Parts: sequence; structure tokens; C-alpha cells
Amino acid sequence: MPVKFYTLNSGNKIPSIGLGVYLTPISVAEEISLDALEAGYKHIDSAQFYKNEHEVCAAIAAWLKKDPVNNKREDIFYTTKIFDSDHGYELTKKAIEVSLERAKDIGYIDLVLMHSPQSNYEKRHGSWLALQEAVAAGTVKNIGVSNYGIKHLKELLAYQDLKIRPAVNQIEVHPWLTRTELVAYCQAEGIVIEAYSPLAKGRKFDDPLLVSLAEKYSKTTAQILINWSLVKGFVTLPKTVSKQRLLPNLEAGDFELSAEDIKALDAKDEYFITGWDPTVYPLDNEKEA
Repeated sequence: MPVKFYTLNSGNKIPSIGLGVYLTPISVAEEISLDALEAGYKHIDSAQFYKNEHEVCAAIAAWLKKDPVNNKREDIFYTTKIFDSDHGYELTKKAIEVSLERAKDIGYIDLVLMHSPQSNYEKRHGSWLALQEAVAAGTVKNIGVSNYGIKHLKELLAYQDLKIRPAVNQIEVHPWLTRTELVAYCQAEGIVIEAYSPLAKGRKFDDPLLVSLAEKYSKTTAQILINWSLVKGFVTLPKTVSKQRLLPNLEAGDFELSAEDIKALDAKDEYFITGWDPTVYPLDNEKEA
């Protein structure tokens, strides 16, 4: 069976399934986040760009207050991200302060990511220095990146003043976008892969193989895709605004696809991007070439 937690290179544990809240409207973000926590979720993934950090943190705070004896802050993993426009040492320091202010009722942030590599060397480097300082201050427990390709990771890992390696790289990954080389590189470097859009935004739910596997295992197509992520060793972040889908998504780790079926799903790879792909963003020297 897939594990319920992974251990990051920081030594901290991260729940293997989290609720993604990208494009979750402010009007429902707090309610669906609280519903998720009450359904058993221990991990919610937000970002400054999503404009719902305050609502997610309010939901966590409400859940903690509801049952102080059993609902503990240390059991919840809250992630946010610094957007590209706030890259650079000073801007990132200020952005972290903003996110911490929104999270003041929950005390600290478990993970802060650089949302993508789309700036330049100086700004990316400055941002990482600011993130390292936040960890040293104790207000942020883990730091990582999102949408980084191999070349961006190599650049980061080569910083002369690198003190903290990225704990995760959050990327779009699913059977139609397996990113084999990038995944292998991250795993070799001890960087946990977080899979966003693990359901390919529902655009492949009618795939004949996926439908047949759902029938074979008596599961939903979404559960098959979430399970694929877990078997691969990814933290998976399915998004939903439906209370009815929360528990089925969370229970998707309660079975295991066969090696043969995993291989069949892997063969679906076709570089199917559902949103954006900053992993191909050029480095400074590539722009000049």
C-alpha cells in the first residue's frame, strides 16, 4: 500500500495526499478547506497567486479551535508559494512576511515554495537566501521549488551559499505527462516530487484504459490517477470544490495498482500540459545565445 507520509530531506514528514486550492474561489475556499480537514486531510496547498491564503489559514485555525485536545497544529501541513513577481531577496522577504501575517492564527508555515523559475539568476538566488533565513528564524519549516526543470535545480544546488536544499519540487505530473527524466533527477537528489493537476483537470477521464482500470478495481477514474501518483512516490494534490469528492480522493491510497497497470498508464505519456510549463524557462545564458 502507498505510504501515508513521506520524509523530506529536512527530516520533517509531509502527508502524501493534500488538497490543492488553485482557482478555488475566496467565497468557498475556507469552507472546502474546513470540510477537507474534517474529512481527514492533513495537508492543504495554497499560494499567494491563488489569493486564498487567508481563507485556508482561517479554516485551519477554526479546525484547531474546534477540538484543541485532538486537533493539533503539528498534524497539519500548510504550503504556500512566492510568485515570480516577488523574486529577489528584498521582495521575497516582504512576501514571506505577508504570508506569515495571513497565517498568524496558525503560528507558522510548513512549506514555502518558489512558484516557478521565471525570473533570472540574481533574483532566484536572492529569493533562496530569503527563504533560508525564514527557516533559520523558525517561521517556515521547509522550503522548496515549483515548476523547476533540471537546469534550474542544478543552478540552485550550485549556489556557493546554499545551506538548505529544496525539500520538494512541485510540478504537473500524471500519466499523460510523466516527466521521467525530471522525476528521476529529483529522486536521485533527495527532492520529493509533488504532483499538481494529478487528475489532468479531468480532461482524460474518458480515456479507454483509465475507464477500464476504474471498472477493474471498482474505483473512480480520479482514484486511479491519485493512486498512480502515490505508487510513483509522489505527494499528490488533487483539487476539488465538491465536499462529496473529498473523502473518495483521500481514500485513493487504500488499494494498489498492479505493476502491469502502472506500466500501461506510463505508456500514455504524450507531454499533455493542462496549464503552463515553466520547467522549460531558459536560463540567462540561454536567452543570450
